[in-house]
Amino acid sequence: MRDDVRSESVVFVIDDDPDVRDSLQWLLESVGLEVMCFNSALAFLNEVNEKLLQEEAACIVMDVRMPGLSGINAQQKFTEARIDLPVIMISAHGNIDMAVTAMTQGAVTFLEKPFDDQRLIDHVQRTLDKQRSQQARERKLQIYQQRYDSLTRRERQVFEQVVKGLSNQEIADTIGINKKTVEGHRANMMAKMSVGSLSELVQLAIAISVTEGLV
Repeated sequence: MRDDVRSESVVFVIDDDPDVRDSLQWLLESVGLEVMCFNSALAFLNEVNEKLLQEEAACIVMDVRMPGLSGINAQQKFTEARIDLPVIMISAHGNIDMAVTAMTQGAVTFLEKPFDDQRLIDHVQRTLDKQRSQQARERKLQIYQQRYDSLTRRERQVFEQVVKGLSNQEIADTIGINKKTVEGHRANMMAKMSVGSLSELVQLAIAISVTEGLV
């Protein structure tokens, strides 16, 4: 599929069997997904575009048993290469130990061939939906962080005291400035953070507290 007609989602199919690759590509493209096929995990590692990984909702459908680099070992290589994509593992020779290993290393599910076409489609769609939701949360968090980073040192001090529930006078006493100055910093801070109420500000503070330790 050409770049100019690329769908919003992409599925990377990794399987050494060309018939399986063709079958999976046809199946997934029939429901409007873009599919990129690779005959080995090494080929995927060598050819995949980093920009594509960052911008698309994507997942990997990968065979467990492949020459050179098995699906199980490939999961570790993906981690080392910082490829953080959900993996749907497939195999014609699956067993419980293999499935447990794959799931422990991060696979979202393990399907034994032959599997029902709709079952695979459902797993892929759910996985991509989860990816989109996660990406939306990350974009929102990035926006929040950018807003916080735009605050001056004094505005950050006021921010931190406001989300703790302190009044303007209490903030003034805490950081050693007069109440009117606090009111000015508070108004500027609220405008920069694009919030209109204390509850909104607290929710935003909770969202970015993971990275900043603010609350």
